Amino acid sequence: MPNTYSQIYIQSIFAVKHRKALIQNSWKPRLQSVIGQLLIENGCKTIIVNGVEDHIHCFFELKSSKSLSSVMQSVKAKSSKWVNESGVLENRFEWQSGFGSFSYSRSHIDAVFKYIKNQEVYHKEVSFKEEYIKMLERFGIDYDKRFIFQDLK
Repeated sequence: MPNTYSQIYIQSIFAVKHRKALIQNSWKPRLQSVIGQLLIENGCKTIIVNGVEDHIHCFFELKSSKSLSSVMQSVKAKSSKWVNESGVLENRFEWQSGFGSFSYSRSHIDAVFKYIKNQEVYHKEVSFKEEYIKMLERFGIDYDKRFIFQDLK
């Protein structure tokens, strides 16, 4: 759309199905690159993608003509397809259903970038579940504790 301007910074977090620790350091950089490229293909500006063995964080500028749900659906579907077709795992790979997304102002870009860049260090002390619930609460997002980690096995 001509004359449409926006500045929407989003951090999205999504986990491996059942929070299994499947993302290995040997191929994680390629997965991060694939996810970053998929964001670009959806018209978004990728700022950083990083994570640990059981989940990924994406920080990007959302294109105003795209819905967050459609971007995340595409990124998750196509990145799981890449994992399955690349042969990096013996078993089928899937992301859990859903995702968490949080919006930020321009003044927060550096802090969010550093936080995502340092996921490996951060998760030596804080579990994914603790991190995720802390973020939901910090952003005032209502959630049902019975269902937030229901597919955990």
